[in-house]
Order: sequence, then structure tokens, then C-alpha cells
Amino acid sequence: MSLQSELAKIVGDERVIGDAEVLEGFRGDKSGAMGEKPELAVKPRGLDDVQKIVKLANDLGFTLVPVSSRGGRSRGGAIPLAAGSVIMDLSDMRRIIRVDKRNKVAMIEPGVTYGELQEAVEKEGLRLEAPLAPRGDKSVLAGLLDREPTTGPKYNWDAIDPLCCLELVFGTGDLFRTGNAAGPGTLEEQWAAGQAQKVSMGPAQTDVGRMIQGAQGTLGIATWATVKLEIKPSAQKGFLVGSSSLEGLIDFTYKILWRKLPDLCLILDAAGISALYGGKVEPPPWTLVYTISGLKYFPEERLALMEEELAKIASEYGVSPDRRLGGISADKLVEIVTSSGHVPYWKDAKRGGRLELFFLTTMDKAPSFVNAVGKAAAGMDFPADCLSTYLQPIRHGTGCHLEFDFMYDPSDEAETARARGLFEEAGKTCLEMGGFFSRPYLPWAKMVFEKCPDTVTALRKLKDIFDPGGVLSPGRLCFGKGA
Repeated sequence: MSLQSELAKIVGDERVIGDAEVLEGFRGDKSGAMGEKPELAVKPRGLDDVQKIVKLANDLGFTLVPVSSRGGRSRGGAIPLAAGSVIMDLSDMRRIIRVDKRNKVAMIEPGVTYGELQEAVEKEGLRLEAPLAPRGDKSVLAGLLDREPTTGPKYNWDAIDPLCCLELVFGTGDLFRTGNAAGPGTLEEQWAAGQAQKVSMGPAQTDVGRMIQGAQGTLGIATWATVKLEIKPSAQKGFLVGSSSLEGLIDFTYKILWRKLPDLCLILDAAGISALYGGKVEPPPWTLVYTISGLKYFPEERLALMEEELAKIASEYGVSPDRRLGGISADKLVEIVTSSGHVPYWKDAKRGGRLELFFLTTMDKAPSFVNAVGKAAAGMDFPADCLSTYLQPIRHGTGCHLEFDFMYDPSDEAETARARGLFEEAGKTCLEMGGFFSRPYLPWAKMVFEKCPDTVTALRKLKDIFDPGGVLSPGRLCFGKGA
């Protein structure tokens, strides 16, 4: 009996996809990376389907590549790297299972997008801490598992935030729940007792959620997650602080984050601001974007006090917070930054394609990386206005996500080759300079893991525990195509 018919027994004929054109679409993505054409794609309806499909993969010896976003993938994370793979498309699992206003947490399935969840939680007077202007078809769960940085470092206490608990199916087909979702009791019994599946660590002293984050689908498949929410402000103001140099903003940003004054807080260069905002604007070379907010009680008074305090700090550092700058409205830019679904996606708006280079560092070291990448770009005659830089403070400013986006026209072979060459050269340079590639997609994985053989040994032991048959996303991270 064929694999297609075996899968159809689990999910039904209409949920097993064998169309050649559809399958070819999974072979590559916007990063330009190409893998193997999948054998089939299958769309499970829920946990039971997922478990049965994983167990079938172990029995029959085929591999699975889980995906949950509905398109627009761009980092090579969902490309099949082994021949004969089956795409497990979780995008139809799109229930918002629960929004708990009292405990500020939501439980969602993998197909729920940022726009869908933002709309649902705002009805409850809550706010989702999200990445910078996410794509409209981007899965929230995919962003959580990938440790996408959110724009509010004030609420980012740990690398796992805002992810809480997970329901997982390991590569063995076994079910596991992390954190206090592990029990005792069913979810309904836990809810009745006032629990909210908000504590990520557990059961006991285990912290499996941290192992799953960043694993790129190689250890387990998440069928739901809980995500922390914040109270939606009743009053908010956005501010822009311009500077001719990145160094001119770093110390001020450190200070205001140390004082826990801003909610949203990030730094963009002129190319990034222009791509996000659109239209004819004249941003300074570097812009710090931040918001202050007031909640239920005395919001306007709170805003006034914070604005006064920020003005004093700004004067100490020789910078000026403005409500408008270079033809840009701070409030409008904040609205763009915090919403999803902009068409075209802002990173593609200028040239149609982009390559994303990102890693972790600290804000004080960011200028040296910026200078190195800028020097490499100039050496390859890469247009300055097609290289955008995004600095996102994380964990209250104790670290930062530093991202370089190389924008290019995919239909122009010469332009594509130049962008790809710069992308690879800049990545090697930043790795040698000490950039921490905590999310090593292609082509960085091999270079990153070669530097730490002890980590490879430990991760392969985990792989043998959670996916001994090697059925989940072979070829990723430090796991070979037969792992």
C-alpha cells in the first residue's frame, strides 16, 4: 500500500497533498536556499493526527518536516534536506484555545498568526509582545519556538519569553507537556483550579521547553503553546531620537532601559526606517524608537512624569526625543512596528527579496559589527540604501539582537550573486568577531557547530533520546541527513 494511502487513513484523502507544483513550492524559500522536493505534504487536524503520523514515520522509515506559517518562509528552516520527506503542514490547526485575561496568557495552536492573536487579545484589553512588524501569515508558535525577539525589552526577562508551556509530540510519537501544564490533572481540571499553564519550567526540575526552542523541528512537534500577554495601555506616546552615529544612541538607550521607562524600544538605520515607513521621508542615519505608556489609573499623569524624566536623561546624553523627525510621525511608526500583515512585507518592499543575517551581542559591541559589515558592503559595491540594520535590545538591555538585511532583486542574477556573496562574507566576519549565532540557519549551522564540538556531542545525545529514529527534520543544526 502506498504512503499516500497510509496517510489518508489518518487524515483523509483531501488532507494529503501530492500536487507537484505545491510540493515544489516547499523545496525552496525566499532565502534562495534549495533542498529536496518533498514526497508529499500532510495537514493534520489535531494532536491525535500528529501522533499517528509521527508513529507511521517511525514504522515506515520516512522523515517529517514540520511547518506552521502559511507562506513567505525565508530562512531555510522548513526546506526538506533529505530525499523522500513529508511536509507536516500544521497551518490548519489554528484555534485560539483560550485567552485568560486574569492571568494574562493565551493558549494557541500552531497555525494561529500574529494578526489573528493580536485581534483576539485586544478584545480582552490585552497586548501581545510581538516581533518587529511580523508577516501576516507568520505563525506565532513558529516565532516563539525560533526565539524571535520582541520589541519590548522591558517585558523580556529571559530567552524563553514570552513562551510559557508547550504540548509536544516527540520524534518517538510520545506526548509530553512542559511546565505546569504537565499536571496533575487535565487542562480543564487545571483551569477549574485556577491554573493557567504559565510557568515554563517543569515538570519538576526539567526545562524541556528550552531544548525545543531553537531546535528547528528536530526534536519534537508542538501542537499548542501558551504565550504571556501584557495589559493594553490606555494611553501611549511614541518618540524618535535621531543621531548621526549608532554610538550616539547606545548610552542613552542603556540608561532608559535600566530605569525601565520605555515599553517598545529599538534602533533602526535610515534604510530600515524608510522600508518600514514607506513614502518620501528623510530619517537620520540612526533612529531610536521608543514608547511610554499609562495603564488604568492616572495614565496621563504617568505619561507626563515619564516624559519629564526622559527629557532630563536625554539632556545628560546630548540627544533630543521628538514626536516627529525627518517627516516621520513617531506614533504612526510605532503603529507600523507593532502591527502585522503589511503588504508587501517591509523587508521585501524595496527590491523584492532579502537575506537576513542576525545574531546576539551586546549594545556596546554593536557599532564594531556595523562598521565591519558596512566595510564589507562597500568593498563589494553593495548599495548602502539596500542594507538595513536593526538593533533590538533584549532582557532589559543586557543583550541585543543585531540584524542586517541585504535587500536585492531576485530576478537580477548579478544582484542576487552580489547579495549572496556579501551575506556569506559578512556572516563569517561577524562569527569570527564573536557574534553569538543562537539561531543557526543555513549556511551558518556548520560553521557555528564546528566551533563547539562539546555542544554537538550533547545535542546528539538529546536527539537520540527524543528522536531516536531520526524522523524529524534531518540535516538541520548538527544532525546529519541520516540522523
